[in-house]
Amino acid sequence: MPKYLIVNADDYGMCSSANIAVQELFKGGFLKSSTVMMPCPAAEEAVRFSVENPQYAIGIHTTLTSEWKTYRWKPLTDGKTLVDKDGFMWHESDEVEKHASAKEIEAEVRAQIDLAHSMGMKPSHIDNHMGSLYGHHTGRLGLSKLALKICGDYGYSYRLYTSHDKRICPKGVPYFLYSAITLLSKHWGKKYHVIMPDYLLFPDWNNDMRKSYETYRDTILKIWTDLPDGVTETFIHPAVESDEIKGITALWRDRVWEYELMKDPYTHEYLKNHGVELISYREMIEMKGGKAR
Repeated sequence: MPKYLIVNADDYGMCSSANIAVQELFKGGFLKSSTVMMPCPAAEEAVRFSVENPQYAIGIHTTLTSEWKTYRWKPLTDGKTLVDKDGFMWHESDEVEKHASAKEIEAEVRAQIDLAHSMGMKPSHIDNHMGSLYGHHTGRLGLSKLALKICGDYGYSYRLYTSHDKRICPKGVPYFLYSAITLLSKHWGKKYHVIMPDYLLFPDWNNDMRKSYETYRDTILKIWTDLPDGVTETFIHPAVESDEIKGITALWRDRVWEYELMKDPYTHEYLKNHGVELISYREMIEMKGGKAR
């Protein structure tokens, strides 16, 4: 089987800098999939773009964490276990796993999807911000089951994985847990009729990659082409350089380089020459016998 790669632009709707980057990449033909953070300040603009441009595969980036120090957001629902002492979503995924109740998580996830629907959006797929619904951090694997049940109820594809490979085991996740999630997600996917990629590649930035854009690009492209056969998804967080993104995160350059990576003709030439085909979520769904939205 050929090697297919979905590069999903996460965090669409988080801020204006992200919106500009994602929209430019779509319009330029450099990007095939993205997902919107519905609780965030720039989500309305992102949803409007999706409604006006239904040809693009844009889904919902279900959000249960608010990771930045000063730029933060709250849930759409009033779930008490979903927030920290300041009333914002938890900073980290392990805090969600430790504190958030399944009932309030489900209500929030459904509220985010329903809000997008009410605005006229027809999401192409669903994923989750910072892996907060995987159970990687505490072994709370029931969160993956819950997410797949919700996706099955709505009829959406979901970002998880049904196969495992040591080359792309998530950093910090024991291989036995990674393998267990694979078996469970395959079982739950069949039970709830949810289509998923075969593999999921978690991005892993390090300081060596930050020496230059070329170093980053060449490192990533080697990773993106050393993949098992089948459909692999990975994700980026593109943003244009601005005072806004610099005020949100000290690692703003990472996001700018991810934007530049997808605009770079060398990226697309390299992938093609190494037998990796970029596809969208809709194309994956159709390849796996589903009906794309």
